[in-house]
Amino acid sequence: APRWAIAHKFPAQQAQTVLEAIEIQVGRTGALTPVARLKPVNVGGVVVANATLHNEDEIARKDLRIGDQVIVQRAGDVIPQILGVVVEKRPADAIKFVFPDHCPACGAPAPRDPDPKGGKADAVRRCSNERNCPAQMVERLKHFVSRAALDIDGLGAKQIDALFADGIVREPGDIFTLEDRHNRGDIDLLARDGVGETSLRNLFAAIEARRSVPLAKFLFALGIRHVGEQTAHLLAQHYKSWEVFVQAMQDAADPLHPAHGELTAIDGIGSASANAITLYFSAAHNLGVLTRLIYTRDNNPHGIRIREVEAVAASSPIAGKTLVFTGMLETMSRDEAKAQAQKLGAKVAGAVSSKTDLVIAGPGAGSKLKQAEAIGVTVISEQEWRGLISAHA
Repeated sequence: APRWAIAHKFPAQQAQTVLEAIEIQVGRTGALTPVARLKPVNVGGVVVANATLHNEDEIARKDLRIGDQVIVQRAGDVIPQILGVVVEKRPADAIKFVFPDHCPACGAPAPRDPDPKGGKADAVRRCSNERNCPAQMVERLKHFVSRAALDIDGLGAKQIDALFADGIVREPGDIFTLEDRHNRGDIDLLARDGVGETSLRNLFAAIEARRSVPLAKFLFALGIRHVGEQTAHLLAQHYKSWEVFVQAMQDAADPLHPAHGELTAIDGIGSASANAITLYFSAAHNLGVLTRLIYTRDNNPHGIRIREVEAVAASSPIAGKTLVFTGMLETMSRDEAKAQAQKLGAKVAGAVSSKTDLVIAGPGAGSKLKQAEAIGVTVISEQEWRGLISAHA
C-alpha cells in the first residue's frame, strides 16, 4: 500500500445548548424525519443550529423534550447529532414531543409499516399519500435535478421550491417544456425574481443538454425507493435499454413470471429493491409521469431520450471486477473516477469486502485501506489506476 495513505480522523467536538423545537421534514419517499432546532452554539469553530434525530424511537430513547439542555456532537463533516440530555438542567416546563401519525404536509396517515423481514414496525413513519403529497412531489423534483441525477445547472432546491409553489413545475416532464411555454407566452420566466436574459438563456441551455441521458442516471433520477446509484447502475448494465427494462419490470410484477426471477437473481438487487421497482412500474400514475417525460416523435417531442448502455470492450482490464475508491483523488473527482470505472464494466462498491478485487487509495485513505490490507485485497495508487485504464479511457 502507498506509505502516505494514513488516516487523519478529527476528534469529535461537543457542546451544550437548548433544544428549542423539533420539526418534521417529509422526504421524497414519504419518510417523516425529525430535525432538532437548537439555540445556536459554537461546536469546534462551527455554529450549529440544527441536528439530526433520525426517527421517533431515538427521541423516545433519549427522552428529548422541548426546552431541554442537550449535548451536541460534531465529528468531521458529519451532520451534528444530539448525544443526550443534561437531565439535572431540565426545566420544569420542558415539553414532551408527540410524534405525528399524520403527514404535516398533506394530512394523510403516516403509519409505521411492518418490516417485511421481522414483522415488527419499521422505525420510520411514511406519508401514505405518495401521489399527491406536495412535500414528496417537490423533494422528488429536487432529487431529479440533483448533481448525482440529471445535474441541471441553474435548477437548485430554491428554484424548484419557487417553480413548484407557483404551479409551473409539478413533475419532471414540466422542466423540459419550460422554454416552449415561455416562448409561447404561457408563462413569463423573466418576470420572476432574480431571472434575467442571460440566466434564463443559460437555464434553457442546461435543460437542453439533459435531453439525452444514460439509462443508469435516469433510473437513479426517478427517485424510486431503494434504488440508489449503485442499484441503478446494476439494473442498467443488466437490461441495457429503457424499453427492455420497462417491459421486464411490468412482467416482474407477477412473482410467478420468469422476469421476476431474473430481476431478483441480479447480484446486488435485494428483495426490497425488487419490490419497490416493480411496484413503481405497476402504478398507472407513475407510467403517466413517464409518458409525459420521455421523448416520442408524435406525442412528446419535448421529452428526453434515454441512451442505451454501450457494450464494454472485452479487453477492459476491470470488466466484471468490484472496485472501491478511498481517500482523496488529485486528478479527477470521485464521481468522475466512478463513472469511468463503470463505463469499463466494473462495479464500484462503497465498502471493502471479500468480493472486492481492487482498492484505489489516495491521500487520507483510512479504514477501507486497512481492511483491504487485512484481507489481502490489491491496493493501487491513483497514478497506477490511471495507467491501468489509460488505453481504454
